[in-house]
Amino acid sequence: MKVFAQMNKGNAVQCPVCENSYSKFLPYGRIARPNALCPNCLALERHRLMWLFLREKTDFFTAKLRVLHIAPEHCFIERFEALPNLDYITADIESPLAKVKMDVHDIPFPDNSFDVVFCNHVLEHVTDDLKACSEFNRVLKPTGWGILQSPVYNLEKTLEDNTITDAAERERIFGQRDHVRKYGKDYAARLRNSGIKIEENHFVKELEPALVSKFALPIDETIFVCRKGD
Repeated sequence: MKVFAQMNKGNAVQCPVCENSYSKFLPYGRIARPNALCPNCLALERHRLMWLFLREKTDFFTAKLRVLHIAPEHCFIERFEALPNLDYITADIESPLAKVKMDVHDIPFPDNSFDVVFCNHVLEHVTDDLKACSEFNRVLKPTGWGILQSPVYNLEKTLEDNTITDAAERERIFGQRDHVRKYGKDYAARLRNSGIKIEENHFVKELEPALVSKFALPIDETIFVCRKGD
């Protein structure tokens, strides 16, 4: 990556996560998206947006918070671990980056344990997304909040069929071999059926176009903020 960083020297774009600047970000994705991947910290468009949201709209970087981060993203782990205000716990059923081995269907922590829960691009992989969300709701403190991102497509209703077990067919129907559903515009409403509260936040629309361009942000990304339900 250092070679790519050298090749892309410049000031046209900047990564807010690591604060490095380049002439452009690297392409990334199954169908490569241009100007997507930071060659230094590996932040993608959605990661840069989340970082800015946390910085501008929450007290994440200053308040004393206990945080559960499921399937932690590489660009965030060391930076979040270094924050002295956080009691930061990473967890996943498979990822070697996580410190706790955990199934989101059965979170091994007591009720009301966490101020913040992050679970990004995971729910499209799990057998029962509503059970997972009910677990997030259970372990959140009454004043807790979180961010639950997943790919959301231009479908009126989430596409799901648990009889599809063939990997190639899952890729054809759901877009990836390890996806078990393809979320539609009902994503937030669907997750609310678990008991958790979901707010659809359009933070990127509040930013000046020059900043959206500078940070190469996803212009249509909704941030799904969760809060503990009754």
